[in-house]
Amino acid sequence: MHSATSHRPVSTTAHRVVPGSTSLSDAATLFRGGRGYLSACTMGLPTTETVAATLRDAERWARGEASVPDYAATVERVRASYAGLVGTTVDRVAIGAQASVFTGMVAASVADGAEVLCVDGDFSSMVFPFLGQEHRGVRVRHVPLAELASSITADTALVVFSLVQSSSGAVADAAGITAAARRHGARTLCDTTQAAGWMPVDAEAFDATICHSYKWLCAPRGVAFFTVSSAFQDELRPLHTGWYAGEDPIAACYGPGMQLAASARRFDASPAWQAWVGAEPAIELFRSLDLEAVRTHAVGLADAFCDGLGIEARGQAIVSWPDADGTALGQLTASGITASGRAGCARVAFHLWNDEYDVRDALRALGR
Repeated sequence: MHSATSHRPVSTTAHRVVPGSTSLSDAATLFRGGRGYLSACTMGLPTTETVAATLRDAERWARGEASVPDYAATVERVRASYAGLVGTTVDRVAIGAQASVFTGMVAASVADGAEVLCVDGDFSSMVFPFLGQEHRGVRVRHVPLAELASSITADTALVVFSLVQSSSGAVADAAGITAAARRHGARTLCDTTQAAGWMPVDAEAFDATICHSYKWLCAPRGVAFFTVSSAFQDELRPLHTGWYAGEDPIAACYGPGMQLAASARRFDASPAWQAWVGAEPAIELFRSLDLEAVRTHAVGLADAFCDGLGIEARGQAIVSWPDADGTALGQLTASGITASGRAGCARVAFHLWNDEYDVRDALRALGR
């Protein structure tokens, strides 16, 4: 518990959670609406624990029992839990509400005239902020995902990509990209929003990562994370500084002086309290899972769906296929299956609550 006059973290580490201590079958029972839900790539489902935590908090708030110190303690526990999930230390994690805000901060820190290398067709939150810097000579170059590593040159200052592409589900060759970036002295910024939760993520492999947790991590919308190496942190400008970015946020509530946190907390944005209450059990759940097992489960279902659809199995949790007129998406929806459409394609995603019956039902809806 924080004192009434201090907002310093209660602890810099989360309590020990053993990966694999929760089985996939047990985890699947925590989701009420999993049957036919093939849209974790759009929005995850809350567990019963997240729903219960959110309702308890709403009642406390209604009774006038909610407090800033209690919410702040929750945020710090979630920060530490996420650090453990992605294999970094808590001092390397900043918190906020939106991926694009973190991307915008990095974009504003890129030097005038620098080259930023992006993936052609990547999610706009990872692209638009850099395009918004072209007025000062920042050059944004787009290449296909498969050519990203080979396209890095000595002129490239920053390589920006999603670990898993939103529209297609394609998984980036992170090892090849980061190795090429190191050879050419370029920094890497990786969006893990479509990866964290169904596959292992190592944040330490990149100079910086961004993750919004409302998809595969099944947290409420408004809980986003930014991880950054100590070396890259020194090159970034804390663009959206507010009281939460202060070394002691309570003391930072008023000007004129500014003393930012020495750690990655200097990039914090003031959190939406209630969302973090719901995020705590969600992040803890995924920390307790064997994410290699989650990946094997999700990819196995997705590849089985590909086989039934008559397309090449791709070894990824998201499957998309051409559907320019929306016929396939309409068939899935009419059969009670929740899917999505992106970039002229139908898109389905398989997560830990799905099983072979979801594959069967989706294929039947498509006449297969």
